Amino acid sequence: MATLPPVLPQRRTHLRLALYLAIAAMAASLLLQPYLMATMPHAFSRLPMPYWQILLIQLLQAGVMCFVLAWAGLTLGARHGLGAPWLQAWIEHRHATPPGRWAVAIGLGAASSVAVIALTHFVPGLLPHQAGDVGTGMAWRGALASFYGGIVEETMCRLFVVSLLVWLLALGNHRHAVTWMFVAAIVIAAILFGAGHLPGAFAMGLPRTAATATSIIGLNAIVGVVCGGIYWKYGLEHAIAAHFSADLVLHVIQPLLGG
Repeated sequence: MATLPPVLPQRRTHLRLALYLAIAAMAASLLLQPYLMATMPHAFSRLPMPYWQILLIQLLQAGVMCFVLAWAGLTLGARHGLGAPWLQAWIEHRHATPPGRWAVAIGLGAASSVAVIALTHFVPGLLPHQAGDVGTGMAWRGALASFYGGIVEETMCRLFVVSLLVWLLALGNHRHAVTWMFVAAIVIAAILFGAGHLPGAFAMGLPRTAATATSIIGLNAIVGVVCGGIYWKYGLEHAIAAHFSADLVLHVIQPLLGG
């Protein structure tokens, strides 16, 4: 019984933090809508029901999904030092917060997007699509969409997937995670993160070929690996900052510069 008092507050913290992330995910999903309308107008032209009903369903789905995945990721990752230390300190009203490396996270996130843009020039079929998404109209939409990438995608792919994979791999080592397990989890999660962009990319008109799919997965995985490493070392909040800065380069700065 002596171990129960420390465990229960942590469970409450995880539940509260999962709820806050769910609310943030719903707000981010709402902010994503102008970007989707601009990049996939044909999808909005043949909706099976009124748009407001579809939007409500999407927001509820995003909230429920992120709540469940965030709670699971926090619970599974806590044993192995993974989680959201800054947000947990805020929820627990602790004055002492972990050391931050915000400039490092933001810089690495931006650098990963610069690498993606540079490599895109060597991938046939991707540039024509991107060259059309230019100007201030796409920039402000991209800025709003960046919140979805930072909050929702990091909650799903880093907080949940990386934590789950590390937890599973550690089971075979007496529940003790070692370096290669974190690295493997980060790489696998990055590949899944890249694959998750395929439906949207194809819906925007990119060719449905194996080469295009491989390129999309590989390019997005670059950002995924960087965010995964930052999540491992500094926590979810730093990964969110890194992903947000990466999206700002891709979806705001690049359109303003002409693609």
